[in-house]
Amino acid sequence: MTKQTTEIKDIANIDPHLDYQVVIIGAGLSGIYQIKRLADLGVRATVLDANDDLGGTWYNNRYPGARFDSESYTYGYSFSQEVLDEWDWTEKHSPQPETLAYLNYVADKFELRKYMQFGCKVDSMVFNEDTNTWMLRLSDGHEITTRFVVTAVGTLSTPTLPKIEGIAGFRGMSFHASDWPHEPLDLTDKRVAVVGSGATAIQLIPEVAKVAKQLTVFQRRPNWAAPLNNAPISETEMAEIRERYDEIFATCARSPGGFEHEPDSRSFYDVSPAQRRELWDRLYDEPGFGIWLQNFYEIFVDEKANAEISNYIAERIRQRVNDPMLAERLIPKDHGFGVQRLPLETGYFETYNRANVELVDAVETPIVRVTPQGMETSNRSFEFDVIVYATGFDSFTGALDQIDIQGSGGERLRNKWAAGPVTYLGLMIGEFPNLLMLMGPQTAAANFPRAAEMSVNWVTPFLQHMWAQGHQRFDVDDAFEAEWVEHVKAMYKGALLRKAKSFFTGYNSNIEGHEYGKTRYNIYNGGVPRYANIVNEVADNGYEGVNFQ
Repeated sequence: MTKQTTEIKDIANIDPHLDYQVVIIGAGLSGIYQIKRLADLGVRATVLDANDDLGGTWYNNRYPGARFDSESYTYGYSFSQEVLDEWDWTEKHSPQPETLAYLNYVADKFELRKYMQFGCKVDSMVFNEDTNTWMLRLSDGHEITTRFVVTAVGTLSTPTLPKIEGIAGFRGMSFHASDWPHEPLDLTDKRVAVVGSGATAIQLIPEVAKVAKQLTVFQRRPNWAAPLNNAPISETEMAEIRERYDEIFATCARSPGGFEHEPDSRSFYDVSPAQRRELWDRLYDEPGFGIWLQNFYEIFVDEKANAEISNYIAERIRQRVNDPMLAERLIPKDHGFGVQRLPLETGYFETYNRANVELVDAVETPIVRVTPQGMETSNRSFEFDVIVYATGFDSFTGALDQIDIQGSGGERLRNKWAAGPVTYLGLMIGEFPNLLMLMGPQTAAANFPRAAEMSVNWVTPFLQHMWAQGHQRFDVDDAFEAEWVEHVKAMYKGALLRKAKSFFTGYNSNIEGHEYGKTRYNIYNGGVPRYANIVNEVADNGYEGVNFQ
């Protein structure tokens, strides 16, 4: 997806007066690949990360049950045949420790750590109009100059805590699930509360229930979920996967979500109810996102079709929960199946059959306050040893909003994005020259590494183009940015997701201005192939919409 760029001699000697030619913020999956590409070119670049080591999401999220719901072999990098040949995935859906080990393996194999600086939290970035450079100030007061900044801060990397009175006064252990302690935490014989029932909680709750003396789940709103159906990968299966990696990545590239799962080519209305049920029965018992992404297109846009699949999934939930009244509490009533990102689970619904697990409906009996001993709801007091807040993230824009980013004329990014992200291609931002984003808002919502590689493979030749042409600055044309934002909005029209309380639409009850109804167009909902075609065409047309100096 890249333009051919003439090789630049002595590339490292460009801008010798600056600390770096490129600063990457974030040493997660995107940042690791981006520094690999720049290091191969000989660019003077560094990666800054606030954590103590690399891994990003997979460094921080160590809660029990944390794993990705992509198939492992579709999640890894595709850029290195050596890595594909050498790395063995042990499970179809890799757990957090294995994923973090994989990222460390890649970084060590290509000697990328020497380009990385840890414990480096970026507090502010200011663009200098006179020199066309960025000045980054770190939390320790250190300042860094660079021509270009590439952000690789992740889409779900800024956790949010609920607005509950007394939250800081609890005398036991309490933390957001993404800040789970790195040292072992023994929950045996502990009274544990989990606040939230989204994707993180759905992974966490079954594991905590196995060891805790008592687990109390405070559910603010139920979520649809379907079985992960994880399994080990044998040596024979791994060998077969290696033989078809080209096929796997080709399928991911042509599927809307960047997964191996492709939508059913038939129309929902061209098959009988019995045939639809036959498909759903099969997909429900298969690994991964099949029940969501190999389904009929109509379930995402047609209320009647969505109601039928929602009723099917509700029926499956009722079969798995012994108490009929409890089952109904676990079935969403405010949105249909699949219209927001689907959590995958392992024994989640059966967990509520356990004697040591209690579900509290935090809508019927809201949490009033956190006390030193536990929690009070509108009708009851609880005592806990540990409270875990699985209360979501300030998605897509949160990590960038935490940095005081000042562009042309002192324009602040958090002000420009107050009502939602405004970008060009999800890669650039008007009034913020020489700033590029990997997996920023308004890029294709997809299997993360597949989309991340696409972003890096666009950004890298773009930078090569800048150096080859002797440019020192790029700006986004306002008209092209506005046109892109309108196109992003158009991709929401007709989609049922626009009605859901989802991070795709920017909903987060913990953040002012992110209430339901104030849609933030966080994703490109047109699918991976369409997005790839658009950004390829922009590059092939000489980076149309970008002004160079």
